[in-house]
Amino acid sequence: MNMKAVITGSTKGIGLAIVRALLKEGWDVAVTSRNENDLNKLKEEANASWPERQILIHRVDFSKKEETINYGKTIIHEWNEIDMLINNVGIFFPGAVHKEDDGALEKMIATNLYSAYHLTRELIPGMMDRKKGAVINMCSIASFMAYPNGGSYTISKFAMYGFSKVLREEMKPYGIKVTSLLLGSTWTDSWAGTNFPDSRLMKPEDVAEAVIAITKMSDASVVEDIIIRPQLGDLP
Repeated sequence: MNMKAVITGSTKGIGLAIVRALLKEGWDVAVTSRNENDLNKLKEEANASWPERQILIHRVDFSKKEETINYGKTIIHEWNEIDMLINNVGIFFPGAVHKEDDGALEKMIATNLYSAYHLTRELIPGMMDRKKGAVINMCSIASFMAYPNGGSYTISKFAMYGFSKVLREEMKPYGIKVTSLLLGSTWTDSWAGTNFPDSRLMKPEDVAEAVIAITKMSDASVVEDIIIRPQLGDLP
């Protein structure tokens, strides 16, 4: 039976690269997006390239607590065992704390933090019962250092890293691995329209390779933190 992974925010950028990498490695995947067309396109690609894999698609707005919790219950109903949860979904609005749009903090906390909190609470009890599983939380360089115009995004990512570290401590007795990925600037839709050369930002596929490396370790080891930055350093 194939290993099974749930990846949030999985039809573009880093999430899409991780989905493709896991499919190549023989995993079944559950993918989500707010865009149904993107989900159908990904399912068609997966069925054509990896017909022996199972891919579940669901349209979910993870900024909404009820949708997030209902999605978790749906996945548990469809898969009685989940081997890995990757909390990847997130949004970014630039701005300084003192002048960003009203509601920026609430929107980014809801998507970047609460989604991971609520979905993990739904899916992790099954892992705890089996004493096996993994949770990978998509954090950021902004999880441990502030930068100009980072505003509420930085606040949300500091909180996400805190959630990940607490979860790591709580899951030690249950054999569940918890990893924080702390990423620098990576080519995603957030950078669409910019004029940076390809070498200035990281490739999503490189992040996916790090995820695959994590899955290949024995039960005796856990990667707690991975920091990946552009070779030329953080963007100013």
